[in-house]
Amino acid sequence: MTPPPEPRPNIVLFMTDDHAVPAIGAYGSVINRTPSVDRLADEGMRFDNTFCTNAICSPARATLLTGTYSHVNGMTSLESPDHTFDATQPSFPELLQQAGYQTAIFGKWHLGHGGRSDPRGFDHWEILPEHGVYNDPTFLTADGERAYSGYVTDIITDLALNWLDKRDPGRPFAVLVQHKAPHRHFEPAERHRNLYAHEDIQAPPTLHDDLDGRATAAREARLGMADLVADDLKEPVPEGLSEREEREWRYQRYIKDYLRVVAALDENVGRVLHFLSVAGLAEDTAVAYTSDHGFFLGEHGWFDKRFMYDPSMRIPLVMRWPGVVAPGSVSEELVANVDFAPTLLDIAGVEPPERMQGRSLLPLLRGETPGDWRTGVYYRYYMHLDHDHNVQASYGIRTRTHKLIHYPGHGSGASGAGPERREPEWELFDLVRDPDELHNRYEDPEYADLAEELKRQLAALQASHGDTPEGVLP
Repeated sequence: MTPPPEPRPNIVLFMTDDHAVPAIGAYGSVINRTPSVDRLADEGMRFDNTFCTNAICSPARATLLTGTYSHVNGMTSLESPDHTFDATQPSFPELLQQAGYQTAIFGKWHLGHGGRSDPRGFDHWEILPEHGVYNDPTFLTADGERAYSGYVTDIITDLALNWLDKRDPGRPFAVLVQHKAPHRHFEPAERHRNLYAHEDIQAPPTLHDDLDGRATAAREARLGMADLVADDLKEPVPEGLSEREEREWRYQRYIKDYLRVVAALDENVGRVLHFLSVAGLAEDTAVAYTSDHGFFLGEHGWFDKRFMYDPSMRIPLVMRWPGVVAPGSVSEELVANVDFAPTLLDIAGVEPPERMQGRSLLPLLRGETPGDWRTGVYYRYYMHLDHDHNVQASYGIRTRTHKLIHYPGHGSGASGAGPERREPEWELFDLVRDPDELHNRYEDPEYADLAEELKRQLAALQASHGDTPEGVLP
């Protein structure tokens, strides 16, 4: 670990909910623009191969805080034991606080509340109960509930800016701005209610994917446009539409509200960046933007997340740190959200504890790639046949060029696992030939040797991370 520059840098982390890479201009979006997030990429580094290790809200947030996989931090699902997170375990905010940083969190926590689940390691916290609401939200604090009037994305930013304005200017700070947006069901701010009203948003080429050849898990999931409900659509489906036309109509209703919510999110990122500039803090502050997991924006005809397919597993990560990160730089190395905690500690010059299972991204931020950098990302989703979306539990490995997914047919080692069982299945995707993950090559003789090699790599990753789910090898 290289000592940080003096004075120690401040840290601002934007953590959003369900903000998918295809809805960010810096990643080449064809459906919207995000000038504030794009500015961070222009003035810093864009990571092009960043992935979550469990694509569901609470587990991803626990991994962010602890730098550990779900089976280590205990948040395997939305219904982990006691439905809560043990915030007494080591986390990067508490270690920063112990190192002299002022720390705060505002917005979505979604890790339980009360006792050992309250935010820990923060000098100040105001969090939403569970997912919270978009309009006139109530926040939980150490002193009780506080109700606010207005739009939640604006309010979270107001709270963060107010805290920054009143901070001790003689000490470094780390603030987590954790937005509810753009979580479903989408409620745009009034100022964006008619955004995109007179245009059609381009649909992904796989909107009408028939899922032929994919695992049973994909075919039985309830993530399709037809599964969107009245709260999503906000008006009745027009009569007389064909099945294809109705899917396209539903997509337009869905994606426009999603993008309207993102518009307010990006505006509020800009407000924080403006504050840092005006306050003379921009040069001494590392700013990162990410999301807890990806989201299907019509790919495969779906919404939501959970699957190991890239739209769900892939997450944005852009980071600006003047004097350290070269403006406009790009990293294509494999990064996982388990790396975030050790990275933020490393930036502050704090040694990550051995318990943390990720690696600091600081060498990558400096334009250096260690020779032993990871060649595969381990993923595991536990919530077998969840009530709302009927998605099977799965685990697998994602390399730069291929992906191997195993559906063991049951939930293992997690509450929230459905009682029903399915026959175990595998999927193998060639991400070079088939980036949209349309063709399962697991039974293809041409890929037989590769499948066995990926199984060996998967087993090695599970062993190195201390996870040994049933049925790794046939």
